[in-house]
Parts: sequence; structure tokens; C-alpha cells
Amino acid sequence: MALFMELVICLSFLILLFLWNGSSTKRKLPPGPTPLPILGNILQIDTNNISKSLSKFAEEYGPVFTLHFGMKPTVVLYGYEVIKEALIENGEVFSGRGHIPLFDKALKGSGIVFSNGETWKQTRHFSLMVLRNMGVGKRTTEDRIQEEALCLVEALKKTNASPCDPTFLLGCAPSNVICSIVFQNRFEYNDNKLIMLLNTLHENFRISSTSWIQLCNIFPFFLHYFPGSHNQLLKNIEEEKKFIVDQIKEHQETLDLNNPRDFIDYFLIKMQQEKHDKKSEFTMDNLIVTIWDVLSAGIETTSTTLRYAILLLLKHPEVTAKAQEEIQRVVGRHRSPCMQDRSRMPYVDALVHEVQRFIDLGPNGLPHAVTQNINFRGFHIPKGTSILVSLTSVLHDGKEFPEPKKFDPGHFLDKSNNFKKSDYFMAFSSGKRVCLGEGLARMELFLFLTTILQHFTLKSLVDPKDIDTTPVHSAIGAVPPFFELCFIPV
Repeated sequence: MALFMELVICLSFLILLFLWNGSSTKRKLPPGPTPLPILGNILQIDTNNISKSLSKFAEEYGPVFTLHFGMKPTVVLYGYEVIKEALIENGEVFSGRGHIPLFDKALKGSGIVFSNGETWKQTRHFSLMVLRNMGVGKRTTEDRIQEEALCLVEALKKTNASPCDPTFLLGCAPSNVICSIVFQNRFEYNDNKLIMLLNTLHENFRISSTSWIQLCNIFPFFLHYFPGSHNQLLKNIEEEKKFIVDQIKEHQETLDLNNPRDFIDYFLIKMQQEKHDKKSEFTMDNLIVTIWDVLSAGIETTSTTLRYAILLLLKHPEVTAKAQEEIQRVVGRHRSPCMQDRSRMPYVDALVHEVQRFIDLGPNGLPHAVTQNINFRGFHIPKGTSILVSLTSVLHDGKEFPEPKKFDPGHFLDKSNNFKKSDYFMAFSSGKRVCLGEGLARMELFLFLTTILQHFTLKSLVDPKDIDTTPVHSAIGAVPPFFELCFIPV
């Protein structure tokens, strides 16, 4: 009985606290649906398809509105103009990272993606500098991607044109590109280390996009007191961090301070230079998480996009035929595609962009936060407020992309069938938090996809009209459905 009374008192206190907070902030924040005590607006949101719910709220409340995820108010930005105004014109203010309890627990605010303040600024600046020094986005990286693309071709040929799930092989190629930058090392496709890394990264992406993880981030006590898939995700992250630590130890044993070989060496040298600075952001913990960020973002997003691209090409054989005709005409069969070809292959370039636009891989990106109080479009948004950016509202804008729910490379072609750029192409987000590896990912997607289409006919196991491209989960990320196909050498 005493325990019951304590629970009632605690619950009553939380309700009163929520109501008090709600009344004190309601006048300041943009309008939105009335939240319930404790639950907020969670019952009004489809956690399996948050983008669909945001679209309905935007129709009622406009391009800037407030939702309560649990007791936490979040300001939503919906549409190109308002997102541009926030992330670009007020980029510094909107450059904070909103809290994601699960990743806060796993990564402790280190690294690039989930960090804030000086940790984020210094680590991101340093990482960009190192990647440039290592030739990312230049000819040296292009050569690596071309070589790995040929390794992928050989691996696909070994399937002997038999039905296969392409998930693993399409993960190996971008994984080796990133590993060559971070570790100066690629792995054979049957290497157990590579298999472990890809399996856990794929599983993390799938789990983190489920409704359960959304609930865990809204109600963090689930993380501590409830069983569930979040425990597997946390276990996977620890396994990946052990793999990274082993790589770092090998580098420490052979480190030459005057001759850095890869990302790890550059970071270790920076740590050595600042070892007497107690406030230095260049610590072992930050190195581990920074590499985890680079691997997770650099491998999973590119491999998932490639997998989705193959599925869409199976669904739309007429698109595949046009792309292969252009590849045959411009590149032929006897050399590898290169980035210079892209300007002479407007249809393939448009195809790659349309894949990213259509699949909407990160529908709302990761939450931002304002770094200071700001008056934005007539509303006062206090420092620290979480900001949700609806990238779907830009990538699927009906005025910029007629029939946005239709997969059509013509969205990126003009009347003369030349490639047409669009400011609405925010597949990598925008502003200060834009994807660190955007240039590398663009290069990988073009070269890998072009090389696959150069060497193979894609054969579906079912009638194209029966292929369903709807993601199985769509929250933090859009997870494509399982499928198999045959890669038939041409």
C-alpha cells in the first residue's frame, strides 16, 4: 500500500510539473496539438511513419509547429523555405545536436555526429582537414573506389547468376573504402572481422529505425529498466568499439609521428601534441567514438542506398535499360567508369539523385538543437530546444518534383535531357550539420552503381509490378524490404 501511494504521489508530481512547464512555455513556442500529461503528443503520431504525421500537422499549424515527445517540446521545421532559413541563414544557432538518449548512453557525447559544443567543433574541423589531406573527394580516392568496384564485380560473378540477397556484398564495397581511409586496410569479403562489422551495422540501422527505439528515446527509463532490442543495439556498439580499439592498438605499435598513414595515425599524433592540455578534446575516448561515427555513417548509409537502388531498378526495368544504354555508349565494356564520365551521363547522374530523393533515407535527419535563444518567424525558441527537420518535406515537395511519390529520374533532367540541379536535394541534410562524407558518398554511389550496371543484367525473381519498395521501418532511417535477385554477367 505504501509503495502504491508513493507511485501515485510521484505520478501526480510529474503531471503537475508537466502542466506547469506547458503553461510557462506555451506562450513562447510555435503552436501545435495539445499534449497529454506525460505522454505528450505520442498517441497522435505514427511512430512507424513519423513523416506522414508531420505532414498532417503542417497542414493545420503551418511550417513551424511544436510537438511534445513525452514531456519534451520539439519544434518541427517543415518545407524548403523554413528549413533553408533555419539551417543556412541561421546555421550557427541551429547547429546544436538534440539529445538522443540511447546514443547519449552509448557514446557519452563524444565523436562528431552526436556531440555538441567544443567537442563537436574541434572534432569535425579536424576530421574534415584529415580527410582532405588524405585525398577524399580527389583522384586518389576515386582510384580506391574504382578498384573496390572491380572487387565487388568479381564477388557478384561468384554468385553464378543464382538468386542471392545483395545486402552483404553491397556493404563490403563501401566498407572497404572507409576502412582504407581509417585503417589503411581493406578486408577480403570472407574476413570474419568484416562480416561482424557489417552484420552489426546493418542490425543497428534496422533496430534504430523501429518504433520501440523511438519510444526508448522519448521515455529514457525504458533503456534502464525494460528488456528489448535496445539492449542488442547497445551490445553491438560495444562489439564495434572493441574492433576499433584493436585497430588503434595496432597503430600505436607502429606509429611514425612524421609519417601518418591514415585517419587513426593523424588523430594519435594530434593526441600526442596535446597530451599536456587537460582540456584537449583529442582523447582516446573521442578517437574511438569518432571512428565509430565515420564507420557507421560512411558504410551503412551508402550500402543501404545501393541496395535500395538495385530494388528500384528491378521495379523499373525501363529505367535500368536507359541507364545501361547510356553507360554502354559513354563508357563501353573495356574500362572502368570514372567521375569525368558523370558530366556526359546526365541520365545516370539523374538516376543516382532520384534514388536518394525517392527513398528519403533519413526522413527527419537527426534532431538539431538551438545553441542560443532565438526569435524565429515570430516565435521565441529557447536555447537547448530540440529541432526536428523534415527532410521529407523538401525531397518530396510537389512543386519542385511533380508526382513526388513516383520514382522518375526525369525529376533531375531539363527539357533537353541535361542534368538539372535542385536546391531541394537535401539527401545529406544542410547547413553546419551536413553529412561530413557527402563528397565521398556521391562518388561511391555513382561509381559503384555504374560499374554494376556496366557488368550485369539485373534479373528479378518476381514480376516487377509485384515488387514492393515500401520501407519496412521509417523513423531515424528508411529500411528497405528484403529481396533477392540474379546478377547475370553481360
